[in-house]
Amino acid sequence: IMFCVLFGLSMDYEVLLLSRTHEEFERTHDNDRAVVASLAATGRLITGAALIMATVFFGFGAARAVMIKEMGIGMGIAIVMDATVIRALLVPATMRLLGDWNWWAPGPLKRLWERLRLPAHAL
Repeated sequence: IMFCVLFGLSMDYEVLLLSRTHEEFERTHDNDRAVVASLAATGRLITGAALIMATVFFGFGAARAVMIKEMGIGMGIAIVMDATVIRALLVPATMRLLGDWNWWAPGPLKRLWERLRLPAHAL
């Protein structure tokens, strides 16, 4: 249960950050600028949402049932780690290191995009 909830919340934050990064990259065609701008644009939102969720999860620590306490405290710690270490440090650092490779698509996917006549920026 804990993994499923955390995976869902993590993907929510990740989709928000990466979609904003991709929008900024399409606008500027500069990977470094896109990473910095997307982090600036989504940082407060992701941090705020993570703080709310962490507060709720840590509140479960006051429950009488040991299993609820464990899950609440574990998920609270995981959300704080995800919002700070993963979203604020590892993802932007990795994206800056990868540069244009962030936007590479494998050949079959690229051909499918072209066959379906989807816009290039959808890749």
